[in-house]
Amino acid sequence: MKLEQQIWKGVRLPDGPVVMKVSKILLKAANTIINFIVVLSLCAAGLYAVYALWDNNRIYAAAEDVQADMKKLKPDADQDKASFEELLAINPDVCAWVSLDNTKVDYPVLQGANNMIYLNQDVYGDFALAGSIFLDSRNDRTFSDRYSLLYGHHMKNGSMFGDLDLYKDEAFFTKNTTGMLILPDRSYKLEIFACLLIEAGDDYIFEPNQWQNDIDGLISYAEKNALHLHQDTVNELRKDSNLQVLALSTCSSEFTDARTIILAAMEPC
Repeated sequence: MKLEQQIWKGVRLPDGPVVMKVSKILLKAANTIINFIVVLSLCAAGLYAVYALWDNNRIYAAAEDVQADMKKLKPDADQDKASFEELLAINPDVCAWVSLDNTKVDYPVLQGANNMIYLNQDVYGDFALAGSIFLDSRNDRTFSDRYSLLYGHHMKNGSMFGDLDLYKDEAFFTKNTTGMLILPDRSYKLEIFACLLIEAGDDYIFEPNQWQNDIDGLISYAEKNALHLHQDTVNELRKDSNLQVLALSTCSSEFTDARTIILAAMEPC
């Protein structure tokens, strides 16, 4: 007899029921481990969801707290010279106050040395994901340019520039056309004339220096590309060579790098 045959002859394999019992024990243990992993994963996902909700609410609450403080210091446009003294004491980069009627847009405007500073920094100079409303660093902080460009984050609760979404609705756009830009030495009535949806790399909107001598090209671009347009205001812009244009820009979700743009004529008060 061969050696391996002698070895196997001396080995007695477990009976069938014993093998099945062991298999069931192993299967039950495997199921217990899998269930534990699933429960653990669900708990982790739940905890993350709770944290994300808490963090999201914290961001909104922080922005609202800052805005509540700022509204107490909002300059009075009815005065000959609106007082910016308290705002400038908080941050000398404050250069204006912008508001759009029937929206949550009602904020101080800041301007940094570049366009990254106030992207995630509030008026107090503290880090804030909601950032601030700020003027393009290439523009004159006194708003003497023919075309000035403001930026603000799109917040889902409508704060910052989140309410610019409202103008995509034609009915809202038609009924709501006014706002105010207050400066330390003068004020402008804002007359909204266009709502656009464009790409972030659109040079017609995001290269303000090209429109400082002549804004006809900008007006023509708005006429051709606007979602909604007030042609009567456009006609007035073409007649008055001194009228200025203010753009307000925020992110949008329609496509990658989408931006919602509101264009307004600046009429001296």
